[in-house]
Amino acid sequence: MNSTLFKNYYMKNILAFGLATTLLLASCSQPDKKAELEKLRTQEAELLAQIEKLETEIGNNDTSKVKTNLVETQTIQMQLFSTYIDIQGRIDADENVGLSSEIPGTITKINVKVGDEVSKGQVLAETDARTVQQSISDLQTNLDLVNQLFDKQKGLWDQKIGTEVQYLQAKTNKESLEKKMLTLQEQLRMTKIISPISGTVDAVDIKLGQAVAPGLPAIRVINFSNLKVKADVAEVYAGRISKGDAVKVYFPDTGDSLESKVNFAARAINNVTRTFTVEVLLDNKKDYHPNIVTRLKINDYTSPTPVVAVPVKLIQNEIGGGKFVYISEAGKAVKKVVKTGKEYNGLIEITEGLKQGDKLVSKGYDTINEGDLISAKK
Repeated sequence: MNSTLFKNYYMKNILAFGLATTLLLASCSQPDKKAELEKLRTQEAELLAQIEKLETEIGNNDTSKVKTNLVETQTIQMQLFSTYIDIQGRIDADENVGLSSEIPGTITKINVKVGDEVSKGQVLAETDARTVQQSISDLQTNLDLVNQLFDKQKGLWDQKIGTEVQYLQAKTNKESLEKKMLTLQEQLRMTKIISPISGTVDAVDIKLGQAVAPGLPAIRVINFSNLKVKADVAEVYAGRISKGDAVKVYFPDTGDSLESKVNFAARAINNVTRTFTVEVLLDNKKDYHPNIVTRLKINDYTSPTPVVAVPVKLIQNEIGGGKFVYISEAGKAVKKVVKTGKEYNGLIEITEGLKQGDKLVSKGYDTINEGDLISAKK
């Protein structure tokens, strides 16, 4: 029986009882009527109080009128929580050499092409050296003569024949021509473009018959066996990056990635850019190219043990300070005050307040209050 029917039932009984009472009073004396009336009013008040009490109890037990909120939940799992510093880098090579001719001249020979493997000291190209070679040839003739004269003069001097001046003059002439010969041989060497490293020819920017001069690009040689990634990092991260930190290297153009470690982290800060240099070695298993842009994710923090990590958006702020989330317990919303730690990529570390297996309200959390009935969507 609902509260309205129950009330009507009692009101009818009261009216019937009142009518019967009136008839009874009509047959009674006046003093008896007053006493009876007071008695009936007292009974009426008691009945109305009982009706009100029953209505309240019926209303509280009528669950059909209680609203249940539909939400979504996720079961909390413990995990290691890591944060990363995201920066842009570029591939670089320590042995990346751009060669040019050391003296002006005309290219007469090119001994390599792009892609050739070369060794340290190998001649890659030559310029016209005929003038120098002719000078060397002429000087060699004079040097041969001077050497003969010196040998004879020395033999006489050893036998105490002749003067010391004659011996010194022969020696001086010999040494002077030898020094000139060394100078011409150095000039001859400078007509050749020689690789100072072992590596691969990456570019040939000269042609036969082309006039060249010092400083103009001619041939580039790169040693691809020791490529690395370099990055300039803002000084704010100076205390968070050190040698040995794990790094994830991404190559946006190719879609490749690899895992490595920080090989070098400079301690000096550039006064102009306010950055410091970080280097990461590559594995050289693939054909990487110098100056390719890369993305580095340097691991600067990992929790020592598995922790709770939840989406940042689920954290709510209390008016008086503090942070909380809602979890589902026995079909009701329960507020949990939490303490937070590191934050990265939309997740935040929870250091206190939640545990493994808690059912975190992940959707609908902003429309409920503590104690509300909730039901997880299926």
